[in-house]
Amino acid sequence: MLLRFLSFVVFQALGALAGWYLAAPAAAVKFSLLGLVVGGLCWFVVDMTRSLRLQHWLRKGDMSDVATVSGVWGEIADRARRLVRAKEQALRDSQNRLHEFLLALQASPNGVVLLEAQGHIEWFNQMAGTHFGLDAKRDMLQHFSNLVRDPGFASYFAAHDFKSELDMPGRDSTPSRPVKLSVQLYPYGEGRLLLLSRDVTALEQADAMRRDFVANVSHEIRTPLTVLAGFVETLQTLPLNESERVHYLALMSTQAQRMQSLVQDLLTLSRLEGSPPPSFSERVNMPTLMRQLQEDGASLSSVLTGGLDKAHVLVFDAILDCEMTGSGHELLSAMSNLLSNAIRYTPAGGGIRVRLALLPDDRVEFSVRDSGPGIAPEHIPRLTERFYRVDRSRSRDTGGTGLGLAIVKHVAQRHGAELHIQSTPGKGSVFSIVFPNNRVNLSIA
Repeated sequence: MLLRFLSFVVFQALGALAGWYLAAPAAAVKFSLLGLVVGGLCWFVVDMTRSLRLQHWLRKGDMSDVATVSGVWGEIADRARRLVRAKEQALRDSQNRLHEFLLALQASPNGVVLLEAQGHIEWFNQMAGTHFGLDAKRDMLQHFSNLVRDPGFASYFAAHDFKSELDMPGRDSTPSRPVKLSVQLYPYGEGRLLLLSRDVTALEQADAMRRDFVANVSHEIRTPLTVLAGFVETLQTLPLNESERVHYLALMSTQAQRMQSLVQDLLTLSRLEGSPPPSFSERVNMPTLMRQLQEDGASLSSVLTGGLDKAHVLVFDAILDCEMTGSGHELLSAMSNLLSNAIRYTPAGGGIRVRLALLPDDRVEFSVRDSGPGIAPEHIPRLTERFYRVDRSRSRDTGGTGLGLAIVKHVAQRHGAELHIQSTPGKGSVFSIVFPNNRVNLSIA
């Protein structure tokens, strides 16, 4: 303000001196006073011009067009420029934080939808778009209930009781492939709502599998236990001759072996699921493993058919002379399960062919072909499920636990291999495991 006052005084002084200099001596005082007034007016015009220029720059709001104003107004312009730039920087920082926050929400594995108080969509992430079939260009500001026409959600939204989650079908849910979403609303701000959704299909399936597994294990163990308890009670309460006692003890031994096989298979599955994949350091000689497999198969066939004259015709051909990297115990278990299944389900005297051959792409295929009754196509996708049986009564008669193919699938996956099943009712089946070439060593000294 002092500089402004001094500039006003300077303008008046210059005006007075100009009047004094230009006027005659007799009128010098008069013209000095007039010059004083004119100098003040000139200062006022200059000052007004500066203020108008500053006002125009402020109204324009363009920081790239610098207002060239000097004096006090120039200082005001400079301070205003600094304030505006500070505000712009704060706004950019705020926008950047908002952008990063939205990117974090986009990366969320859960669906996120921001709703205003009436339920109209203000924003949603990509996962929510997938869950509910939303499109950012089409559905923004639309009412959420109009786009997700689920009666359960409509009741949930209308009740305004958001303390618990709502389970509802997903957009792509079908009876054959159900999709289930867990949805919950959270009030925030001035009446706005935050909707979170997550796909719980896998959790529901895992829980259903757990329930089925417990039920199946209980059922499988209860049956032989019931038989054993009945025979024990019979032996304790009835007078039996030696042949009857031997017969009952043999049946009890069969049921005990069945339970032992079931427990052993459960332990095998547990070990396979809870241990790391087999390394590439252990090498298994496949011809040796095939010879052991052939001996075990012949022994099982003799036991099941009641003698060598009725045994199955086991043919081991095209046995590749190679080594396989992995767990020998697991490989024998998987291959034994395939062979034992073929023996159990093929009628006495039927033919079973086992091969270990090199494929054109250097992979190795282990296959078991039988001449049994075959399997209907609708059963094939479910054969590797635990305790799944095409014919439950027949499976129990053959002594199976319903876990063999589940073990085979796990062993194959742990070795990077693929399990293939081909079957035609009345024409037999082919079960094969195809091992990757990085598990095969053909150069045996």
